Amino acid sequence: MVSTTQTETIQRILENQHTAVLMFDKALQLSFINPAAEMLFSVSARRITGEQASSLFGPENPALLENFRSALDSGHPFTERELSLRLGVDQRVTVDLTAIPLSDPHREPELLVELNEVDRQLRINREENLLAQTSATRVLVRGLAHEIKNPLGGLRGAAQLLERELEDEELKEYTAIIISEADRLRNLMNRMLGPNALPQLRSTNIHEVLERVRRVMKVDVPAGVKIVFDYDPSIPELVADPDQLIQAILNLVSNAVQAVGDSGTITLRTRALRQYTIGQTRHKLVLCLEVIDDGPGIPEKMQESIFLPMVTGRAEGTGLGLAIAQSLINSHGGLIECNSSPGRTVFTVLLPLAVEERDKEKDLPANETRQVKAS
Repeated sequence: MVSTTQTETIQRILENQHTAVLMFDKALQLSFINPAAEMLFSVSARRITGEQASSLFGPENPALLENFRSALDSGHPFTERELSLRLGVDQRVTVDLTAIPLSDPHREPELLVELNEVDRQLRINREENLLAQTSATRVLVRGLAHEIKNPLGGLRGAAQLLERELEDEELKEYTAIIISEADRLRNLMNRMLGPNALPQLRSTNIHEVLERVRRVMKVDVPAGVKIVFDYDPSIPELVADPDQLIQAILNLVSNAVQAVGDSGTITLRTRALRQYTIGQTRHKLVLCLEVIDDGPGIPEKMQESIFLPMVTGRAEGTGLGLAIAQSLINSHGGLIECNSSPGRTVFTVLLPLAVEERDKEKDLPANETRQVKAS
């Protein structure tokens, strides 16, 4: 007999595993799913328990379902490497799948299925590199700005002194240009450094932030551009500086508007991810905010460097919007990622959520959303 304490320990182990774990009964109906698997399939245990394996793994994997039945009948486990699973209309994931039949004289046979994302370690490595790149760039820019601003101040002061000594108004026009350009360079350095103030953290509703962004952007969006909001209402509040979040998201949405031009669709989507790793830090619950546009996409050669200051694909751009947005999100322990191809560019904002005890229910990541279109 398994004691209550042992059952609780097993439950805790399963809930905190990175590996997605599912249990099917003899009829291949789902009887258990852990949080990592909920996150992988973007659905709550409450909604999916009792579903057939075929609804999870789809009609495109008939051989896999036959292997499940064979494993239950023979009692022999099997493993499939680099199995491609479709998770929705436009998302695929590559996993290593292991199916282990469980037998007990007093119970019907069951099938334990473990899914390890092959892409997961690649994603973590990419995030670590992005965080390291951002940190190194920030140090470099701060040092460069310091070296430029000091002589710039002296140059501006000398121009002001010279202007006082000049009697010819035409010559004063030249000193005015020197002072104006010195101010412009100083402001540019300040923008490159990003916000100096620490985040003023407080309980923040991400959807209130997005509604504020919608109201601000409504004035500048061309008539042919639609902004669609796809919210997950189950997301709890996060501890953040709402003003800094508004600035970061405004920068991302502004970029999307410029990308689509006079006609296109921009989607703001929110989801909750459970047991998710940002860089090297694992979080029980993470906010996933996606800014999606159907513009021409970002050239592949630029995608690795778009978060660096002064990198831009537009002649009139400064290349600071994404760098500042990344800095603001980094200061909240989060990260911005980008995935782009012609017709679909996705900027993903990942932010840790502070979860209260009441929010740790298994049905938290319920996949209920509402669609709102900005007029």
